[in-house]
Amino acid sequence: MYSKFLELCSRRFLDGYRVQCSPSKFDNIIVAMSSGVDSSVCAALYAGFPNVSGIYMQNWSEQSEPISSNANNEPCYEKDWKDVKRVASHLNIPVERANFEKDYWLDVFEPMLQEYERGYTPNPDIGCNKFLKFGKLRTYLNQKYGCGNYWLVTGHYARVQIHKTTEENHLLRGYYSAKDQSYYLSQVDPAVLDSLLMPIGHLTKPEVRQWADKAGLPTASKPDSQGICFVNNSQKRFHDFLNEYLPIKRGHFISVDVLTGEKRVWGEHKGLWTYTIGQKVGLPMPQGDPRYKGAWYVSEKHMDTNDIVIVRGTDNESLYKQNVTVSNFTTIGVIKTIIHDMKDAIAKGLLYMQFRSLQDPIRVVSCKWEDRHKLTLLLSAKQRAMAPGQYCCIYLQDRVLGSGIISSTF
Repeated sequence: MYSKFLELCSRRFLDGYRVQCSPSKFDNIIVAMSSGVDSSVCAALYAGFPNVSGIYMQNWSEQSEPISSNANNEPCYEKDWKDVKRVASHLNIPVERANFEKDYWLDVFEPMLQEYERGYTPNPDIGCNKFLKFGKLRTYLNQKYGCGNYWLVTGHYARVQIHKTTEENHLLRGYYSAKDQSYYLSQVDPAVLDSLLMPIGHLTKPEVRQWADKAGLPTASKPDSQGICFVNNSQKRFHDFLNEYLPIKRGHFISVDVLTGEKRVWGEHKGLWTYTIGQKVGLPMPQGDPRYKGAWYVSEKHMDTNDIVIVRGTDNESLYKQNVTVSNFTTIGVIKTIIHDMKDAIAKGLLYMQFRSLQDPIRVVSCKWEDRHKLTLLLSAKQRAMAPGQYCCIYLQDRVLGSGIISSTF
């Protein structure tokens, strides 16, 4: 199975790159196993190595979320752990369970709540990768195996390949664009790449399912997980979930006349966090008046007044912006080199950005650096509903250069 995988990889590397180094026979290989089919196939690929083992990260439990997660009253993290053990037993590899609940709460969950209270639209999955899967987990493994003395294998749809000119490991989009997860990895420490293996990034999802079936894995037909881990576990609507943690802070829905600037109040909301930019609001507008007929959408959120500004029509011009300011920008590589690469890519029309995963890449026309962690981008076309708090990930074609948080759009 592993030899067939290497053969496939040799045909799927990008121009200008060569295949990532492979582990030696007796290297320590640790597979992060989530119980899904992707990480299960990862474990199967490396099961023939003598020093391979699995690790299951428990980041959330009923101590964090007190409501039971399924009809049989069994927490999802226990069901997942059982699936992980079944896969490990089938492959005859050892597996351990490590608890990172406290770290997840402090480094991911609480900061997410703070961002929502500010009226922002955060992405906790990016924080989880940065602080947990490639942060606390690496610290844990460093203590156990020694720094630089192991390979970490994950089931992400992204790739690490070696640039032929610089000999650097670069983070690249996954081969299968329909499942590409490079956006979610855009905040990881670049030092991680030297010992990170993401074999699934070279495969398509149908291929993963086929390989899982051929290997007889117990999780071969397990459905993909959807959304954020703690919402998956609770099986709640995300809004209802946040409602248990965030305070009600009532404010007004208002519209602003584009000609006179006159404001009009249309109703009350329970907090800026309850809506995001571009979201439809279900207010009883006077449908007999052509000025107000139709659906209305959130265009702005004001922290100072606690007002949510709404506009009429899903394609309202107010929802579209062409400039975006990005703060706390973190590069995957040396900052001076990244700045040079971005400038060169703009000149060649090869620099792109995304503010959501799996959206069509948006070409960047110009980039102005305010300082090493703040920049303003001019995009090739106006984009709908770019919201403060979202991550802006910047690509040189398929290579991830880094990301930061959208602080404003105009």
